[in-house]
Amino acid sequence: LKIPVLALTGEKDLQVAARDNLPVMKAALAGNPDATLRELPGLNHLFQTAGTGAPSEYGDIEETFAPSALKIVTDWVSERTR
Repeated sequence: LKIPVLALTGEKDLQVAARDNLPVMKAALAGNPDATLRELPGLNHLFQTAGTGAPSEYGDIEETFAPSALKIVTDWVSERTR
């Protein structure tokens, strides 16, 4: 890809594990100077602050989308649309 890329994953994501996927994404995007890849601490697959990250926990978490993740997305988009 030669377009800006923001790839995020939650540290507690049990569906798309960061340790398995970030290295592959980093290699695939190595030639893209505007690729941002981040593992977000404490967040699950839905970018919620999670205890275990298990999908069975999703419905018990009141948070829809962690403010920390929203800030990263907002800042990233804002930097590219000024």
